Amino acid sequence: MSIVKEGYPFILIPFIAGAASVYAGTQISFVFYVIGAILLLAALFCLYFFRDPKIKITEGENLILSPCNGTVLEVSENENEKVIRVFLSVFDVHLQRSPIAGKVTKVEYKPGKFLKAMEPEAHIVNEQNVITIENKNGTYLVKQIAGILARRCVSWVKAGDVLKTGDKIGVIKFSSQVDLHMPKNITIKVKKGDKVVSAITVLGSIN
Repeated sequence: MSIVKEGYPFILIPFIAGAASVYAGTQISFVFYVIGAILLLAALFCLYFFRDPKIKITEGENLILSPCNGTVLEVSENENEKVIRVFLSVFDVHLQRSPIAGKVTKVEYKPGKFLKAMEPEAHIVNEQNVITIENKNGTYLVKQIAGILARRCVSWVKAGDVLKTGDKIGVIKFSSQVDLHMPKNITIKVKKGDKVVSAITVLGSIN
C-alpha cells in the first residue's frame, strides 16, 4: 500500500510536531506529552486516510466501474442521463479512478459552498471538479464534490489525457461525495445503500 502525495503534509507536520511535544513532555511537563500523543494519533489517522491500496481492476466488456469507494446515496435518471451519487466517509479510500476507458475532454473547477455531502443540494451548490471523459459509447462526467470537511478536490488529469479503465484521476481531502453522470443506455447494477469500491464494483453496463 502506498500514500497519495497530497497526504504527506497532513502526515508529516503533525508527526514531527507530535514527536517534539512528546519529547518536551518527558523534559518539561506532562501536558506536552498529552498534546504530542494527540498529534501522533492525528498523523496515524491521516496515514490511514490517504492510503492508496493496491487493487485488481475489474475487467470486462462494456462495464462502468465505480470511480470511488463509498456508499451509494442515490440512483436517478432524467431525459438525458443516468446519475449515481456516492458518499465517501472519512474511513473510505478517497482516491478516484476512471470508470471507463476514454479521453478527457474537459476538467472544470466550480467554486461553491461546503454543505454536508449528505445534503440534497450539496451536489449542486458545493465546490467541485467536473471531469468529462468521452469514448465511442458516450460522455461520462465524474464530479468530485467537496463537503463540510472536504475543502479541496484535486484532479490529476487534464484535457487531452487518454485513460484506461481504473486509471487514477484525483483525490478529495476528507469526507465528500462523487457523482457519476452516464448516458441513458446504461443498465444500472447498484442501488441506494450499496457499498462500492473504486475500479472494482460494477455500477452499470452498456446495453
